[in-house]
Amino acid sequence: MIAGDLLGERARLTPDKIALVEVRSGRSFTYGELDRRAAAVARWWRGQGINPGDRVGILSENRVEFVDAFFAAGKSGVVLVPLSTRLAAAELAAVLEDAEVRLVMHSRHFDQQAGWAALEDIPFESGAASEPERCAPEDLWCLLYTSGTTGRPKGVMLPHRMVIWNGYNTVASWQLREDDIAPVFTPMYHAGGLSVFLTPLVVIGGTIILHDRFDAAEVWREIARERVTVVFGVPTIFKMMLEAPEFATADVRSVRWCISGGAPLPRYLIDRYAERGLVFKQGYGLTEAGVNCFAMTAEDAERKAGSVGKPMMFAEARISSPEGGELPPGETGELWLRGPHVCRGFWKQPAATAGAIDPEGWLHTGDLAHRDAEGFFYIDGRIKEMYISGGVNVYPAEIENALLQHPDLQDAAVLGIPDPTWGEVGAAFLVARAGGSISAEQVLSFLETKLARYKLPKAVYFLDVLPRNAYGKVIKPELRKWYQGRQTA
Repeated sequence: MIAGDLLGERARLTPDKIALVEVRSGRSFTYGELDRRAAAVARWWRGQGINPGDRVGILSENRVEFVDAFFAAGKSGVVLVPLSTRLAAAELAAVLEDAEVRLVMHSRHFDQQAGWAALEDIPFESGAASEPERCAPEDLWCLLYTSGTTGRPKGVMLPHRMVIWNGYNTVASWQLREDDIAPVFTPMYHAGGLSVFLTPLVVIGGTIILHDRFDAAEVWREIARERVTVVFGVPTIFKMMLEAPEFATADVRSVRWCISGGAPLPRYLIDRYAERGLVFKQGYGLTEAGVNCFAMTAEDAERKAGSVGKPMMFAEARISSPEGGELPPGETGELWLRGPHVCRGFWKQPAATAGAIDPEGWLHTGDLAHRDAEGFFYIDGRIKEMYISGGVNVYPAEIENALLQHPDLQDAAVLGIPDPTWGEVGAAFLVARAGGSISAEQVLSFLETKLARYKLPKAVYFLDVLPRNAYGKVIKPELRKWYQGRQTA
């Protein structure tokens, strides 16, 4: 049975081990203390008439009370709905209505509304522990709403089986240890904030350093102060950490490795961190399959730079053709995943669920990938982002990676745009580095040394900033809207 009171079990084994340090307040919590706090939240929910299966929303920055609510859901059978702090009021209302949320918990950082409960007013530490609710593997633990970079957000159903299996398999496949210490600064309303490394480190009994938001200087300071051993982020975050003054001087001797996910990792970041003695792994995941789907050793990370590794234990991955056949090594196709780490589908959307998870249990990710002869997988971008120029497939991620190697470019994104001759061609949207000077002609001249001519963008636009979501992904529909507006102006 892949279900149970995960935090309670860890607290039973190592109640006095430091589980979490909250950077904002300086408070630290043992596993025993966290367990009692989560039990108090579950008991408070029952007092509010919240029953197993009911949905409870939480709108908050990263803080210990968010962790309390997450594990209270695991104890009680209540379904937690983490809410993006970036949503506009109308978007937030749509999520609350779709999830049929009974109660919203929020920090006072956000405006209180009628019927909402402030985190600061909830008796997290009152009363004695109570017996947790016995949950079945397919009972829901969370509803996580997708970021919406490709359309309206959907509620992804995460059952207990998925959450706990992801934790155990990450520990085993990534070789995490009980003495590992990891910062969490990505938003906890996102799958990454909950699955890397919160859940896995509770499984193995490590320690989380919880940041309420991302601040590069603060992260470098805490890495040194807390003797952090593993670090997760997205490429945008690691680029900001690279550009911080602390990058050159921070004490990083305790760090075993860094791991990047959310988007392809530019090679120049791997090389620059290597100059500081930091090994970079690259991960891959998505809300629908947990954010930890592949694994690799530190040695392979250097030998196979750019790869996300091999599928984690008891997880299957294949590269599929448009017709559904499995492609051989070296050929790019859609990445399919299958295993205990796959979600139950989309909340109240059976058609969307059937379109994403086939009758054999394969999740069709919508991502393009290929594998090499040794079984290492490489992510080539999104199917919806790929364009066909003159009958040849072009993958924007490859062009973006090349662009980001130019020392005068700060950021880059590529879209396919209509062309009367070639069907589609590339358009590059660039942000120049402060103090630098670069023209479109210089950009194309630089790319000519790295890419085939048919991959070269036919249009180049310089912007002040690229639109990104809270997890660092470029919101390409907004770029396309900007481009279309420019064409009709």
